[in-house]
Amino acid sequence: MLFAFVATALTLLSHVQAHGEHAHEQQPIVPEDADWATRHMAEEHHISSFDAGSFFNLHDYDSSNEWTRDDLLKTYGLLDQSTAHVSQADKDAAVQRVITLFDRDQSGTISFAEYTVGVAQGLALPDLGYGPGHHGDDEYEYEIHHFEKYHDENTREEDLIHPEDIEHFRKHEEMEEAQERQERLDRMQIVEANIPQKFRREL
Repeated sequence: MLFAFVATALTLLSHVQAHGEHAHEQQPIVPEDADWATRHMAEEHHISSFDAGSFFNLHDYDSSNEWTRDDLLKTYGLLDQSTAHVSQADKDAAVQRVITLFDRDQSGTISFAEYTVGVAQGLALPDLGYGPGHHGDDEYEYEIHHFEKYHDENTREEDLIHPEDIEHFRKHEEMEEAQERQERLDRMQIVEANIPQKFRREL
C-alpha cells in the first residue's frame, strides 16, 4: 500500500514540476534584514515580488476583506503542528499584538485598507518568533520544505529514505488504513463494538 502511494505521489509531484508551479521554483534569496512578510513569502510561497494588497489578499482565506484572529493565527503558523508547543495564551497575545498595530477602528480585525495604508505609512508585520508561518497542508509543506530541496522529477521510490520522507508517507499510510477501517464499518449493519455492554448477550 505504501509503495503504491509513493509511486502516485511521485507522479503527481513530477507533473506539478513539469508545469512550473511556484512551489517548485527556487526559493528567493532573502536579505538578512528583510522583514517577516518578505521572509514568509519567500520561504512559504516562493514569491519575491509582491505588494501589500497582494499579500493581504493571499492571506484573506475567506475573501472577507478583513483579517480575523483565525486568519492571523493561520498566517503566522500558529495553527500548524510546528507551534503545538506554544500555549494558547501566548498565541492569543501574539495575534493581539498584530491587531493592535494595524486596527485603527478598534474592530478587532484588520481590514484591507487598514493593512495597506499601514504598510504605506511604514508599518510591518512583526516577527513573533514562531518561524516563517507554516500554513499549508501536510502535502504542501512536505513538498516545498523537503521534496524540492532534496529530490526532483527523477527521484525513485528507493531514494525516499530521509526521515522526513518516511514520516510523511507513514502518516499517509495510517490515514489510508483508518479510511479502510471506517469503510468496512460503514458496510456493516451492526457494529458490535458500538453496542453497550449491558445489551450484549453472553455466549
